[in-house]
Amino acid sequence: MKAFRILTRSISDGFKSVFRNFSLSLASILCTTITLILVSVALVISVNIENFTKEIEEDLSIVVFVENSATPDDIEQIRSQLLSIDNINSEEIFYQSKDEVKTEMQSESEVFDAVMSQWEGDDNPLKDTFQIKVIDIEQIGETAEEISKIDHISSVNYGEGMVEKMVNAFKWIERIAYGAVLALVIVTVFLIINTIKLTIFSRQREIGIMRLVGASNFVIKNPFIVEGMVIGLIGSIIPVCCVILGYTALYDYSSGHIFTPLIKLISPMPFIYFVALVVVIIGIIVGMIGSASATRKYLKV
Repeated sequence: MKAFRILTRSISDGFKSVFRNFSLSLASILCTTITLILVSVALVISVNIENFTKEIEEDLSIVVFVENSATPDDIEQIRSQLLSIDNINSEEIFYQSKDEVKTEMQSESEVFDAVMSQWEGDDNPLKDTFQIKVIDIEQIGETAEEISKIDHISSVNYGEGMVEKMVNAFKWIERIAYGAVLALVIVTVFLIINTIKLTIFSRQREIGIMRLVGASNFVIKNPFIVEGMVIGLIGSIIPVCCVILGYTALYDYSSGHIFTPLIKLISPMPFIYFVALVVVIIGIIVGMIGSASATRKYLKV
């Protein structure tokens, strides 16, 4: 019961301290709000980039063209050799004969249909193909090279050069965005440390009296930690609103994609609530860390 009374008193004192020193707290809350808005934007960008990169990796296929001279036995031999390559997903190997390729292309375009309708039997210049998906996108170049060494393979195509550059570019953007989140969190910690430090300085006499009457370190520093958590919580309210309303509006306005239908945004539900929860947790934890650091440095407890 004693511990519970101390805890409830610390929470009460922490909330009172925020409003008792409102001018100091307001400055910290505003700075925390601004940084958490930037944190939430960086989080939204980084998670969307990560999702887009994964979609590219999942959709990317290697197209293997088979020589026209290959027999059905040769094609089965090619399939078995493809299955023996470690980086190839054994459940994502699809074979299409040249007639099936022609039929598919005809269905996609009236121009193709008009031209290809004359191609029958040996007059069809297309090639049989295998469409393959890899397990590790970063090894796609080595995998394509290994496939090209199989007998009766005419050529291998996966958008070499461009694919690696695009995936690498998005991964760098993702790293930068997460780095920005970390940097902004550190900035917020320092802002709260400075606010709590000023609060402690303005209450030196009160703290001295508490020590004289035998108050423990736990009793002295807990209200300051609660104060930091409250500052972080209040500072996260506007960023949470910005995330929920702003991202939903962006998604609706852009019809779920940016610049091109290929770059799809994550559906708002439940994504925005996940980001909002993360922002609130960051605000509270950062406030707690900032306050704990300030009390340790300036109260010497």
